[in-house]
Amino acid sequence: MTVLVTGASGFIGAHVVMELLERGFTVKAMLRDEKLATIFPKSEKLEIVVADLFDVDSLRAAVSGCDDIIHCAAALYVGAKDVQKEVVDPSVIGVDNLCSVMEGVKRIIHTSSVAAIRTTTYENGQVFSVDDWCNDATIETNPYGLAKVEAERKIRRWAEERDVRLVTIHPSVVFGPILHKRHSEGSMSYLKHFTGKLPFVLDIQVNFVDVRDVAKAHVNALDLGENGGRFLIHNKSLWFNEIGCVLNRNWPTLPRFLAFIISLLHPKLSWKDLKSNLGSVVEYDVGNSFEVLCIEKTNDEKTLKDGFSSLKA
Repeated sequence: MTVLVTGASGFIGAHVVMELLERGFTVKAMLRDEKLATIFPKSEKLEIVVADLFDVDSLRAAVSGCDDIIHCAAALYVGAKDVQKEVVDPSVIGVDNLCSVMEGVKRIIHTSSVAAIRTTTYENGQVFSVDDWCNDATIETNPYGLAKVEAERKIRRWAEERDVRLVTIHPSVVFGPILHKRHSEGSMSYLKHFTGKLPFVLDIQVNFVDVRDVAKAHVNALDLGENGGRFLIHNKSLWFNEIGCVLNRNWPTLPRFLAFIISLLHPKLSWKDLKSNLGSVVEYDVGNSFEVLCIEKTNDEKTLKDGFSSLKA
């Protein structure tokens, strides 16, 4: 039995591949660039396949011979200039193309996100669960949320029509040890800030979970959890300055007016994002996700310290 992992060079995907190999699975790791195969150890159980979500023929070859698919491939919102082409299309068109070649597949685990659960606008302190959907996302207001919602709905419809087992995993911000320097971007940018030379933090709360727990959730969901289930994988919520204290970076919080001034010059900060995130609080009710998927939460300090150490290394 071979498991195909799409997006295998990504932060979550790479950890999923490593988790599968540690458990003795035979794995196909799907990459867009064969050079990234150096992320993984040499193994008779591992086959590297080069494919692209926009190339149906390459996807068909990648899926061939696989009973199970863990679909981790997605685009990051950070730094995207054309959000339709760079964020929405890879998720939505990518799922369409993948679905077109998955005849015969028995089990699918789909990496979604809390972005598919948390609405674009919400009350400060609002709590979200797997019963919620980000129904108010648009290409203008929340392209990442839109991408995650539309992709999940498409793959759900496909699986329901064919009675194929499908489980979706919804992690919050993912921290932990990186396996390649490319993993220092995206969610790990939060921790990467503490390796830099700007000794201050923003007034932002971060909801996070350990990437190793997320990988275990994906692998365990092949067998555990109800068909069609959504599992919210989240551990801790800390303010940016609290994260700094854990990492022995006791940096002051930048006054909000200065944060808005800096956003005018910083390539990865936007006035809109700061307006919606500064000082705001959102929480998640994970329900029995960890119990059902038989995951013991990694200590949050270990998550932060292991991730930070790997960034420095």
